[in-house]
Amino acid sequence: MNTANKLTMVRVALIPVFLAILYIGFPGSSYAAMAVFIIAGLTDMLDGYIARSRNQVTDFGKFVDPLADKILVVSALLWFVEKGSIPAWAAIIVVIREFIVTALRLVAVANGRVIAAALSGKIKTGVTIICLTAMFLDLRQWMIYVCIGAISVTTLVSGVEYLIKNRDVLAMDKR
Repeated sequence: MNTANKLTMVRVALIPVFLAILYIGFPGSSYAAMAVFIIAGLTDMLDGYIARSRNQVTDFGKFVDPLADKILVVSALLWFVEKGSIPAWAAIIVVIREFIVTALRLVAVANGRVIAAALSGKIKTGVTIICLTAMFLDLRQWMIYVCIGAISVTTLVSGVEYLIKNRDVLAMDKR
């Protein structure tokens, strides 16, 4: 397993740590969880950089890296929904987009094709991670609305782009 893929697996391993910190709820746990979330987000940037700069891009990385991002983001979103900071409709937009993109990727893989992350998906992930990280800081309500809006808009835009750019994948399944 190359360095980039190892970093992806570190991110996957950090997700239960992140959730355990949130649900145990000790003094300062929100900041500790935020630190783990930031580290997990940074591994996303670092593994992508390493994979591209060292020519270590693999099919495993193309598939597992976005999956790790989805699990991390959805975990944080659902915690914020449970806490009452994010409305369920915003989380539903993200979850539906993630299911659609994952389904497209699975159909593509079944037909010998791997769909790598698009720029809009990377922007969506970056905006989401930044906004969710900021939300650990108990922002003013208007700032939370800005974060919810930014997450929702970038999620919708990237989802539509994936569908348009990969509409031929849907035709692959009609054989």
